[in-house]
Amino acid sequence: MTSAVQSPYTSEQIAAWLRGLLTIAWADGDFDEHEQQLITSLTKEELAPNLQWESLEVITPEELAAVLGKATPAAENFLRTAVMVAIADGTYSSSEDQVLHQFCQALEQPEDIIQALRHTLEIQDQLVPPPGISKLSPQERLNSLRDWLDGLDVQDPRVARFLCKMIPSQCPFERDVTLFGRKIVHIPPLCKINPLYEQLVGLRFRALSYLADDCGEDVTPYI
Repeated sequence: MTSAVQSPYTSEQIAAWLRGLLTIAWADGDFDEHEQQLITSLTKEELAPNLQWESLEVITPEELAAVLGKATPAAENFLRTAVMVAIADGTYSSSEDQVLHQFCQALEQPEDIIQALRHTLEIQDQLVPPPGISKLSPQERLNSLRDWLDGLDVQDPRVARFLCKMIPSQCPFERDVTLFGRKIVHIPPLCKINPLYEQLVGLRFRALSYLADDCGEDVTPYI
């Protein structure tokens, strides 16, 4: 799949970018071997077929910074998408937090973003955040994080496709619990009680709109 839209990023940057997102996606170990093969195939064959990779593997913070640069707009936009991928499944684990923190340091991005994320979402593994968190109130930290995430401008079709695939169109956690054929409780979509849910939905919508309006692509497979 190709697009005539001119991307501001080089193929080398996109390769590093996607490897970074996969590093986040695999950080908590929830992907089994079949799922890893599926997402590898998706990335190499559908999202970025022209990227010549010897293999698709995780990327170190140092490798990522060497390609995207430090304190650059590309580094900041990457970190925004990395945060979105980390919370796309409705949870935020200590392993994801560790990788994001390392990326943030290597890319020389403000660490208060990761600190705000820790204090906004309940971390599965009961991670104890380090000292030094901003003295802003919880609501102020949440608003700041929302504004920062909303600042992401989707400018590359390969990244847009990846986000459309990684961010579910519907929350996978909503379900009815039945007993002897009768519904006894309805579990609501957990992502809808995620305080950053609107940012996830907004990013996916912007990615879909970019592919449809700017790139002229059929986005039916993502809906």
